Formats: sequence, structure tokens, C-alpha cells
Amino acid sequence: MELGRDLAGRVVAVTGAARGIGRALAVAAGARGARVVALDRDGPGAEAVAAGLGGRGFALDVGDAAAVAAILTRIEAEIGPIALYGSNAGILERDPDPELATSADLDSWARSWSVNVMGHVHAARVLVPLWRARGGGAFLGTVSAAGLLSQIGSAPYGATKHAALAFLEHLAIAHAADGIRVAALCPQGVDTAMLGAASAASRDGVLSPEAVAEAAFDGLAAGRFLILPHPQVAAYARRRAEDPERWLAGMARLRQAMLAEA
Repeated sequence: MELGRDLAGRVVAVTGAARGIGRALAVAAGARGARVVALDRDGPGAEAVAAGLGGRGFALDVGDAAAVAAILTRIEAEIGPIALYGSNAGILERDPDPELATSADLDSWARSWSVNVMGHVHAARVLVPLWRARGGGAFLGTVSAAGLLSQIGSAPYGATKHAALAFLEHLAIAHAADGIRVAALCPQGVDTAMLGAASAASRDGVLSPEAVAEAAFDGLAAGRFLILPHPQVAAYARRRAEDPERWLAGMARLRQAMLAEA
């Protein structure tokens, strides 16, 4: 199977599928012949997306370990073995006080960690043993360019996206020999409800969710771990690695400019 191109008859499950990037991933999978399972906290929204693709839709809170295990077990039993899991659900909790990096409360941190990190972990804990037993599978995690760089205006988002990328790297390193493919989708500005008008990500151009989904499947087909729909993110990551002090100073100037514009 050329993952990303030919998914005919394969089961593809996508979280956060009621809208945005998740919906676009589900539609793109359906266009490639997949049997799509749409998952979202908005159950009716997931069902509506799935209905348009001839698939199935279920309500799911990815931060609930028991619920994730139950729904993945149900999919495997009722629909078929999951070939590709699009772990896409995520939340952005902004700093309440844009001038204070520590202004997010503990509930905001807990919610961000639960969805942005543990959503991947809960699914992988179920799927990786299954994939090892049957010789392969694929895990596509939507991270964000923030996982490589930073997120001006949201300490919880930037920190949890870094953690999510580290977890996906760990999966890729540990299970490559088991035939398990892992990819991290790291877009910058995307035209979804999550993108704020003052977001730094919007300054390099905003892509449609559909364009991001196409980049994701192209990256899967090419066997890439790091999928960057905005190619300039690679240059930013190199600058950050090569000269951290200069990069931090530049980001600080960008933050000040954004505060002045707000």
C-alpha cells in the first residue's frame, strides 16, 4: 500500500474531524478510497462529516483514556483494522493576559496537556500493540509549527505541542522496525477557528485546511516524518537550532510588534 495515495478499503480514523483540518483529512482519505471513521467531541458534527463520505462517525473526547480505548476497540471489531490514525484533535488556550507569559491558569494547562499530548498517547497505547502484532500501521499526528518553534500568546499551546512532537519522534524511533509509520503534521497559519487575527502564524500566509490535508497525504506517500505545509518553517527551525539567541531576540521583537498592534 502506498500510504497517502492508495487507501482503498482501508480504515482511516480521524479525530477532530467535525471541522477544520480534521474534516479536510477525513475528506481527503475518503477521496483515496478509505473507509472513514470521523471522531470528534461534537458527535453530530462527526456523524455529518462521515455521512457525506459513506463512513461512520462517533463522539470522542481524546483526553479520556477509557473512551479512546473503547472507541478504537469498537472500530476494530465493527468496521475493521485501523490502517491509519489521524490524531488531529487539538486546542489552543491563549494566555489571558498577553503581556504575562504565566497568566494561563492550571485548568488551562491541564486541558491543553490532556488533549494536545495525551490524546496522542492514549491512542498510541491502544494501536501500537495491535500494529506490532499485524506487521504495521500508520500514525499521523497533527502537531503545529509551534511544536518546532514557539507560540506567541500561549504558553500552554507552545509547550504541549513541543511535547507532542517529542512523543511522535519517540514512536518513530522505537517502532520503525515494526513497520509502524509515524508522521508529524506541522502547519503554520491555517484558515480555521483556531487562528486568531493577531496570530504570528498568519503573517507567512494562511493555507486552507484542504491544502494542509493534501500536504499531509503527499508527505505520507513520500514517507516523511516531518510534514511542513508551510516550507518556510524548515528555515525557521534551522535558524532556531543554529543561533538560539538571535532567534529568541527576533521572536521577542515580533511579540512586541504584535502587542503594539493589538
